[in-house]
Amino acid sequence: MASHLDKVRDDDSYADILAGWDAGFYVKFTRVLRPGRAGGRVLDIGCGVGQVVEALAKEGYEAHGVDVASANIDRARQRSPRSLLYDGRRLPYRDGTFDTVGALNVLEHVEEPEVFVAEAVRVCIPGGRIVLSSPNFLRFLGRNDYHPRMRGLGNKWRNLGALLARRRLMRVHPDRVRFERMQPIIKTPFTPDDDAIVCTNALDMEFFLRRNGCTIEESSCCDREVKPWLDAILNATPLRYGLFNAFVVARKNAGATP
Repeated sequence: MASHLDKVRDDDSYADILAGWDAGFYVKFTRVLRPGRAGGRVLDIGCGVGQVVEALAKEGYEAHGVDVASANIDRARQRSPRSLLYDGRRLPYRDGTFDTVGALNVLEHVEEPEVFVAEAVRVCIPGGRIVLSSPNFLRFLGRNDYHPRMRGLGNKWRNLGALLARRRLMRVHPDRVRFERMQPIIKTPFTPDDDAIVCTNALDMEFFLRRNGCTIEESSCCDREVKPWLDAILNATPLRYGLFNAFVVARKNAGATP
């Protein structure tokens, strides 16, 4: 079946973008993804060129990574042999394989986001941690918005309305909830998240983690490390759902069967 991801599966230029990203971008994700025991097993879904896998492996963890792009995996394997190409749908691991499972800025690009979340939970052990970090395309506060869905007062007003409507739907008809899909932006030059097709936001991410048998431990609008006092202020109220990013940490419940 044709996929919008087909054009990046063997795209060296996309791998170049990932290789050139600021190392500070991965710090919080890497910290939270660390297993709670020495030598614990960890999976980075959509590992790109392998920065997080390499960092965790150097700390003594059994770190694995998967990605849909062969150009990414070719580079990731130079950092760690535990880097696998996969089809973007079913993860090539047994149930309960990993102590922690994470995906950094991946969910917004996948064809089946509901399945993606279920798969992340499936391969995690009961009591293990799942970390999902993605852009908040329904942000309605702030400036310097880089994607058209976030930009302008009109879109911000619509985003607020969309969040409120989604909260009502989750309460009244939870069986009807799905991630909202978006059309990818086709233009040159490429800019970050032009290829995003899922309108990711913390509210939806929390909902589908809970649906798959998880308890939410943290839901933050900050995907980078910030001063503790600033983090506390930014995430003290539900207004965090209208800011910046979506960084959600969950714990898989005992007996969860996604």
